[in-house]
Amino acid sequence: MEEKLKLAATLSWRDGRDGLLILAGVFIQALAMRLFLIPARLASGGVAGLAQIINYFTQWPIGVMVVIGNIPLFVLGWRYLGGLRFALRTVFAVGAFSVLVDVLAFFLPAEGITRDLNLNALYGGVISGIGFGLVYRGQGTSGGSDILARILNHRWGISLSQSYMLTDALIMFLAGISFSWEHALYAIVMLYISGVAAEVTLEGSNVTRTAMIISERPEEILQKILFEMKRGVTLIPGQGGFSGRPKTVLYCVVSRSEIAQVKALVREADPEAFMVIGQATEVFGEGFKPLTEPTPTIHRGREEELSRFIEKTE
Repeated sequence: MEEKLKLAATLSWRDGRDGLLILAGVFIQALAMRLFLIPARLASGGVAGLAQIINYFTQWPIGVMVVIGNIPLFVLGWRYLGGLRFALRTVFAVGAFSVLVDVLAFFLPAEGITRDLNLNALYGGVISGIGFGLVYRGQGTSGGSDILARILNHRWGISLSQSYMLTDALIMFLAGISFSWEHALYAIVMLYISGVAAEVTLEGSNVTRTAMIISERPEEILQKILFEMKRGVTLIPGQGGFSGRPKTVLYCVVSRSEIAQVKALVREADPEAFMVIGQATEVFGEGFKPLTEPTPTIHRGREEELSRFIEKTE
């Protein structure tokens, strides 16, 4: 009972910490929107960028439109958000951002800080990227393009990077028609800077992450990664070099925004696990770039078969 109470307290602290990271992240994103992007007519990516364009013509509140735009995406893609906890964090991030971006309009100058497009693109990109990175570190997403990218990835095998490129390209095209092509070009530069800043904040680079995990509880970790994150895992029979004991090595590949969730899931299942995080410059296969045709996803019916494999290797 005492161990369960300690675990509950630890999880509660981690949830609180992640909630603060997400809240800080969306606040910084909303600040960048109000100080640099909206005054300079630089469209951000995803639903927020579309809301900016609609606001330019109608003056409807951007936050309200972000919520409205995310509702159908969330209904369609909630199953791809990596488990209930991750989905709830995404809802929290979208809701908090929507409120903050509208509330800050009452306290910040409508004309922003500067009219220089170069400065707005630079600082808007850096600051919004830091916000995105903090949200990712809190194991959440900002909705919009993130949800749509996961839907495209799971349903049609389109890689996450290609999904983001497609959705952002559409928003930039609409921004060019609505604002001007010059503003659209600056917005593309801003998006690139934002992506780099997000990666630096997340302590990563523009590569896919690999995780090799050695644990005394491989089945628990396997279930979490397979069914909460919907990511594939390869089981490799191994043997301890010093102890000589047989061990099961779990190997998985995830996107940069998911690595924080992998570490959290492994920590919850087995705090004594040995884990190595690596980088891959390019990945082909299910969930990433398709080498040929997308392969079928792993179904729950294989749960018993995987359990028997682990028992044989131990």
